[in-house]
Amino acid sequence: MTDPFPVLDLRDAAGSEEARAEFLNRLRKAVHEIGFFQLVGHGVEDADDMLELTRRFFALPEADRLALNILDSPLFRGYSELGREHTRGVPDQRRQLDIGPEQPERQPEPGDPAYRCLIGRNQWPAAMPELRPAIESWITRLTDLSHRLLRLLLESLDAPAGFLDDVVDPDPQIHLKLLHYPGPAQASEDVGEGQGTGIHNDLGLLTLLVQDGNGGLQVAVEDGKFADVPVIPGAFVVNLGELLEVATRGYVRATLHRVVRPAPGVNRYSIPFFYNPRLDATMQPLPSPYVEGAGGVIDVAGNPLFALYGDNVMKGLIRSFPDIVARHHPSLAAGAGSRSS
Repeated sequence: MTDPFPVLDLRDAAGSEEARAEFLNRLRKAVHEIGFFQLVGHGVEDADDMLELTRRFFALPEADRLALNILDSPLFRGYSELGREHTRGVPDQRRQLDIGPEQPERQPEPGDPAYRCLIGRNQWPAAMPELRPAIESWITRLTDLSHRLLRLLLESLDAPAGFLDDVVDPDPQIHLKLLHYPGPAQASEDVGEGQGTGIHNDLGLLTLLVQDGNGGLQVAVEDGKFADVPVIPGAFVVNLGELLEVATRGYVRATLHRVVRPAPGVNRYSIPFFYNPRLDATMQPLPSPYVEGAGGVIDVAGNPLFALYGDNVMKGLIRSFPDIVARHHPSLAAGAGSRSS
């Protein structure tokens, strides 16, 4: 594979007929061959500002962050200390703030599916009031960008560009994380064998990631080897989730990836944004000649893929946050492994 992480310029999609055709061809190859690419020319210019806000949030006193303790949230939202989230049963060595769609609280009703517990409000830091409007603006713009990119992806597969509009309309289940990966205090410390975030793939449609200059994201490429994703200032790292793999019968790849822990004294910050279907939406096969010829999704032991997004996301949360499940959702059986980015 000569170009494992191609750089695509979104401006080409609005350019000449030849430029658009070349963009769509490179997009199709990227999502089929590796499932990762870097996106520039997207018009979102404040990534550095968002990373600085992220650094400031994690520099707040621990008491201010713990006022948003995710353990107090049945919605799996709020602040997580080091090791709170698990991947494949191993604690991830990162701090994080989890944000979902801001929606009115609702009381559970008999017969509700498990995923209805994810509907409600976020926890916001009183000590940093500027964070909420900045994140909400970022979410709005990245939602629009993700939807545009999703339509282009379908067009690249010779499928109707709007075929998946009804699975995200009107309430895509977006999910944003502010992440802080602190390096170990000393070189001899080796918690989780250097695991910042363990090996996993994402659950929904698209992930857009901003990473700082310290890198650390690695992607499984040919022969099971992991390759470092280069840091390109201003670029989004884009990858695909399991629901697109389901919808394309395996033609599009939800590729395994991980984040290695930084070196001692180094702090890594990143912001992944997950663009997902509505909780109650079920994926259908894309009407595409590439999909028709695909071999189908390959089952992985211990990781069933569900076409209903609510079921797929609950699978990941139950594995990732056993303490929250035990406290708020004891009827849900926790399993091994995890999904997170």
